[in-house]
This record gives sequence, C-alpha cells and structure tokens, in this order.
Amino acid sequence: MKKFAEMSKEELKSLRDELASKYEEYKAMGLTLDMTRGKPAPEQLDLTNGIYDSLKDGGYKTGSGVDTRNYSAPAGIDEMRKTFGEILGTDKDNVFLGNSSSLNMMFDSLMRAMVFGEVDSDCPWYEIKNRKWICPAPGYDRHFRVTETLGFELLTVPMTENGPDVEAIEELVKDPTVLGMWCVPVYSNPDGIVCSEETCKRLANMKTAAPDFRIYWDNAYVVHHLFRDEIGKVPDMLALCEEAGNPNRVYEFASTSKITFAGAGISCLACNKENMAQVKKISGVQTICSNKVNQLAHANLLPDMKAVEEQMRKQAELIRPKFDAALNVLSEDLEETGIARWTNPLGGYFISLYVMPGTAAATVKLCKDCGVALTNAGATYPYGIDPTDSNIRLAPTFPSADDISKATRILAVCAKITAIDKLLEA
Repeated sequence: MKKFAEMSKEELKSLRDELASKYEEYKAMGLTLDMTRGKPAPEQLDLTNGIYDSLKDGGYKTGSGVDTRNYSAPAGIDEMRKTFGEILGTDKDNVFLGNSSSLNMMFDSLMRAMVFGEVDSDCPWYEIKNRKWICPAPGYDRHFRVTETLGFELLTVPMTENGPDVEAIEELVKDPTVLGMWCVPVYSNPDGIVCSEETCKRLANMKTAAPDFRIYWDNAYVVHHLFRDEIGKVPDMLALCEEAGNPNRVYEFASTSKITFAGAGISCLACNKENMAQVKKISGVQTICSNKVNQLAHANLLPDMKAVEEQMRKQAELIRPKFDAALNVLSEDLEETGIARWTNPLGGYFISLYVMPGTAAATVKLCKDCGVALTNAGATYPYGIDPTDSNIRLAPTFPSADDISKATRILAVCAKITAIDKLLEA
C-alpha cells in the first residue's frame, strides 16, 4: 500500500469512498465501546477480593499493638508506610499515608502552600501574583485542572524520550513566579515515557529563582509494569534532591488505586523531614487520622516488595493482552499509511496515538458518532488545547481485548478518513 502522502487525489478519493462504506457498516452495528479513562477492569479488581479476610476474628491490631479501629497514627501505620517506602525506594519515615486518592493529597499539598506557604517560602502562595506552574505535555489532564483551578498560569513544556524537556524547564524557572511543576516519572500519562537518570538529576540540581520551588513527582505507575523484556525505573528523587542541596524540592505521590481497589486503596505522600513536619502539623488540624483498618488490610496483602511484584504480575497478565490487541490493530491498519505513530509502552495504563496534525478532534468525533468513546482530543494538554491537534489517548485496560480490537479498528478507519480529508484540502 502506498503512503497516503504519495497517493494522487483520485486514489485518495477512491480510498475514502471505500472507508466511508466501511464506516457506515460499523455505525450500523450500534456499538457502545468506551476507552476514555484508565480504569481497572472488574477482573483486575477481583484479584483483591479477599483483602479483608485477614481482619476476621478480631485481627485489627498492628505488630506494635496499634488498634486500627481507633484514633491514632496520623501519618499511618508503620507496616503500610514501610511497603510504600519500598515501592518508592525511600525510608518509611518519609511516607505519610492518606485515603484512596493521591490526587486528593496533591490538591491538599497545593492548598497548604497556597494558604500557609512552604517551609522555605517568603509568603503564602496566594499572595504571589501571576503565579505559574510547569506542565509537561502531553500529560495528565487532572493535574492541569488542579493548578488551573488554584489560579496558576499553566506553562507547557514538551515531553522528550527522556522525560520533560529539561532545557526548557531550566529556562522557565529563572522566573520567581514559577513555583513548581508536575511530573509522572515512570510510564508518563499518556506516552508511557520513563524519565532518564540524567533528567532526574538535572531537575534535582537546577537553580530556581523561587526559593520554594516544588516538583510534584506523581509516581502513579511506579510498579505498573507490563513485564515485557524490561521495566521502567527511576532513582530515588528525594535522595537526589538531598544530595543536590535542594532537600525540600520534591513531594512524591503514589497509591494502590490500580494495585488493589480503585475506590478503596491507600494513597501516600513522601517528602523530606522538614516538609514532613509541616505536613503533619497542618494535617493534624485537618483530620485526626486516615483509614487505618484499610491500611492494615493492605499491609497484610502487600507486606513487602515481593508481594507487590506478585500482585502486579497478576495484573499484567490481565492487562498485557489488551495492550497487544490495540497495538496489533494499529500496526495492521495504520503502519503503512504514514499518517500516524503511536507508543509501545513498557507499563502504565495508556497508549498515545499521534494522528495527522489537524485531525485528532475530527477523528475523535467520528469515533463517537460510531459508538466508540475516546478521551477528548486536547485533554492531554494544558487548557485542553493540543497545538497540533494530533494526540489521542487510548485507555485499553477496562474493555475486553475483543472490544479493544473492534474499537481500535474503527479508530483506524476514522483516522484514515480525516487524514484523507486533510490531504484533499491541501
């Protein structure tokens, strides 16, 4: 097959007629397929159904005698802090536990800075006019929404194969009103990129005009490997910042939401001793403690990294065929056309598809009209605006592999139609 760019207008028109006919056939099927968000499938959740069995017969006390049914342990029980410490490669004393949502912890952390400032701030952040936040893109739409909602101007920097564009970031942080940045270091949403060691070190060492600059290091997918030939891994960012002389720079976040139950997991924040003192002080006013009964159940299921890896291998056995289903269709239907490229991640929850510039929104709309729901085009960029209108985030975890194949096949047809329309306009 010729690449679309090499075809004559007559050939393109003929092909478009064929594709339009196929599209109408799909449309007539009345399908309802959803690949909008990275949700665990029911069979993934089923892996954890026995998590509360360990609490039967009154087993509510920790090894040190803490009764998890009662008030106490505001930072969380030691057993689960230890497990998260192993997951993140840091000491358990650097870990503060929350309830199910790490996004909630990120929002609360920003609110603490807004109202009280950071430990090294000259004033609360709400007093800083024209405050800004760095947003590597494509990235996580909910991150962008948090900082936009809190009045930050969002500064877009591109992603590279090694993580966020550090040179662009190093230039932006010369501005004292740039107060922080988002980063998903392992299997970024949506590209599945793993930050290189050099990127991590440069972020830890860079000079910033704001003395209280913060990196929100959202390690959401740190153990979410597909277990192919290799796995993604980054160094301990807390240790790197300490070594660089910027010990307060990073807040790290993670959760078990895609390890156990999405709606009843455990989240955590990890930071250095000075930041931790402030977190504990202010959080102690906000709440007495989080759900320690759930923490104990999780600690019993996941007492160490060996147990975590065993759980994640089971997850991967369910997820990997779905990624393969989508990737196989993309390869079969789009590889020879020259109109698209896509990621082949080692882990995480997404595949990032790049269609012909100027066609992503039209492609998503065509898919929707045909019964295939995808994340809105532009959602992976600040303010929902993809400057090239080319990125589409695919979330293949929730539907069945068969449904993913159908949805991706329809997506490929839609991408071809919109690409031909774009070429015929030229």
